Amino acid sequence: MRRSFASFMAVITCIAATSAVIESSPAAADSTKCAGNADALGVARTVEIDTSGGPGFGFEHYKAHDFLGQKEVILTFDDGPLPGHTRTVLAALAQHCTRATFFPVGKLAVGYPEVLREVIKAGHTVGAHTFSHIDLGKAAPDKAKDEIERGFSAVKRASGAGTAPFFRYPYLRDSADSLKHLGGRNIAIFSTDVDSFDFKVQAPENIVKTVLSKLEKRGKGIVLMHDIQPSTAKALPMLLKELKAKGYKIVHMKAKDEIKTLAEFDALIEKDIKGLPAAGSEKTTSSVVKTVPNN
Repeated sequence: MRRSFASFMAVITCIAATSAVIESSPAAADSTKCAGNADALGVARTVEIDTSGGPGFGFEHYKAHDFLGQKEVILTFDDGPLPGHTRTVLAALAQHCTRATFFPVGKLAVGYPEVLREVIKAGHTVGAHTFSHIDLGKAAPDKAKDEIERGFSAVKRASGAGTAPFFRYPYLRDSADSLKHLGGRNIAIFSTDVDSFDFKVQAPENIVKTVLSKLEKRGKGIVLMHDIQPSTAKALPMLLKELKAKGYKIVHMKAKDEIKTLAEFDALIEKDIKGLPAAGSEKTTSSVVKTVPNN
């Protein structure tokens, strides 16, 4: 993202003035207790984010809050859920008893609610990434607000659970109006420190190499990946193994408070998804459809 120095400093000043309290708690997943994997990454520590005022994180754009120590890494995934690839990502994370933060797109969340619920059930944090992944840096203020709010309402409806007031801009492109809106809604904004560029068609080994080389230079950081990319799903087991071998530690983020969605956007989502059962009320497919003897 490019912006003038003056506007950049105005945003940074605004964010720096917010009260973003980050508290650490004991690790939620200890690698020494990860069944079947003695070399699991686990979770070194869990941090709680106070999203009041809309603080920004990720030094590619927001240089206000540096809470990671050397060799500490946060894993994040955008654009899902997509059944095959997201589930492969979840399996790799489970193999290492580690946790990540997911930024799903609203349309896909209501399209594959069962996958999103698997993400939450596995203990990962879920934020939002707009409803239809448009470039908010170019969107009119009202359109940007609609995308942000419908995204959070869709994710909440699909998940059937409280989700985090964590937001990542599509293409990492913000705008002054949308930043102001997020701040007023007490929604934290996440950029990145280490961009894997996994959206480009490439071999899984190249993704691992890119992430590790950037981490080696920075020493720590928020890593951006995409759980809808097949190469990422294939690369993740290799990446996690290398992170462990090189002494990196995983930090898991949680929000102090859940997102408070807006009723008008909740209603819009309900209108869009007529027939989608609420979480916990749906029947399993096996209970509805059974193979019986041929006549």
